[in-house]
Amino acid sequence: MRLAAHQPQYMPWLGYFDKMARADRFVLLDTVQYKKNEWQNRNRIRTASGWQWITVPVRYRFPMRIRDVAIDPTSPWRRKQGAALRQSYAAAPYRDAILPLLDALLTRPIDDLATLNLESVRLLARLLEVRTPVVLASTIDGIPEGADERLIALCRSLGCDTYLAGQGGHGYMDLDLWRRAGVRVEFQDFHHPVYPQCHAGFEACLSAIDLLMQRGTGAAAVLRGAFPRAA
Repeated sequence: MRLAAHQPQYMPWLGYFDKMARADRFVLLDTVQYKKNEWQNRNRIRTASGWQWITVPVRYRFPMRIRDVAIDPTSPWRRKQGAALRQSYAAAPYRDAILPLLDALLTRPIDDLATLNLESVRLLARLLEVRTPVVLASTIDGIPEGADERLIALCRSLGCDTYLAGQGGHGYMDLDLWRRAGVRVEFQDFHHPVYPQCHAGFEACLSAIDLLMQRGTGAAAVLRGAFPRAA
């Protein structure tokens, strides 16, 4: 059994779902510290001039866990974001299939970032045909604070003997600790697909929204072909 884990991101990129697809259990680390100006409250979409941010404005105090971060109720971000998606993807082949689903999420009365991110992950995973069960770290008791210790404990709690780390994990993981714990570590090997976009040129590492707008139900096949299945 292979476990992967990541902070709950907003409308994540394809590499996020590649990691989820290769795991048997996927843990959203909603108990870790919120980081400003990263991917927890924003992501990128394609426009005629390149890429732009889509951002969820939040209210937080440092340090605060992701699960405790509130969405700013005074900002008209939902309306603005919906308009940005409609404008940027006006010529996308599958806009009429994907936009209503995004609009339905944006208009839901969700007031905390962790729940919004969970729902965005669930929506995009379903559309990409990624069916790995998702578990919130906050639902599991007795998880320690140390980065490696936390993940080892999650593997044990969920009955997984292998952990799938991100491509950069070599630089910060204590692999001796994992060996002593008896948990195997594998590293993600994701190769970003190149596909036609509705504007000239190609921008990589966008929200998975972009591929779904271009390929619709064919997006799952593009994702599956983006990396070698063998670990």
